[in-house]
Amino acid sequence: MEIDTTRISRQDFIDFFRDDDRLNLLTNDDRLEIFTQILAGSSDITKELLDGLLSDYSIGRLKLVQVSGGYATNTDSRW
Repeated sequence: MEIDTTRISRQDFIDFFRDDDRLNLLTNDDRLEIFTQILAGSSDITKELLDGLLSDYSIGRLKLVQVSGGYATNTDSRW
């Protein structure tokens, strides 16, 4: 299936993204698909970004620890 991306401009996308009423038309699956595809590359995924997501979504039992070559997580409730 070929998708015509010439019909939506960058400004159209940003306007949609910033309009809560229109954004609420997206399903959870739509949001997950956008979230998993939107970053340009692995260099966009940082410890600070992931820590911010954990904080924004009140995920307190998960701690992100940066290790050489990647990340490790621990859900030990003693943290």
